[in-house]
Amino acid sequence: MSDVRVASRYAKSLLELANERGQLEQVYADMLLFTKAVAETRDLHLVLQNPIVKHDKKLAILTSIFSGKVTELTLAFFKILTQKNREKILETVATEFVTQYNEVKGIQIATVTTAVPLTEDLRATFQNMVRERSGKTVDLKEVVNPAVVGGYVLRVGDEQIDNTVRAKVQKLKNKFKENPYITKL
Repeated sequence: MSDVRVASRYAKSLLELANERGQLEQVYADMLLFTKAVAETRDLHLVLQNPIVKHDKKLAILTSIFSGKVTELTLAFFKILTQKNREKILETVATEFVTQYNEVKGIQIATVTTAVPLTEDLRATFQNMVRERSGKTVDLKEVVNPAVVGGYVLRVGDEQIDNTVRAKVQKLKNKFKENPYITKL
């Protein structure tokens, strides 16, 4: 069975248990904290992936880092995964948990990339665009990339809308290439 499927099952189990215990929001925050810590700390990522480091050592590292910062349920979950030699997929489990949480709560993640920071009006426009397409509450992530020059790139799930100046110029070039009556200047 693939790691993603296994991670998805663990995430679903944790989600259901957290919901039953009334700790869904806290465990969600724990998973966000964990994914952020792994993303920002290369050593933590490497330790979790390293088959030479013993499982009890990995659990001790996780406990020392996250004790007092996450719920007891999350710490117990870390313990179960390390006992079952599954700490290698812990990052994927956390990511899957966040994805499943968003699905349960009806939240659509969208990322908009622009050359300059968004104004409040533009932010509201993008949120409305995504809300109309998905029918869900929108969590809009903003990325500023000066290389965009003008326009925007909007990603919603696995769909991308590229409305940048570069994309429009490329479309125009392609139209010129397709038309045999237009010669190069």
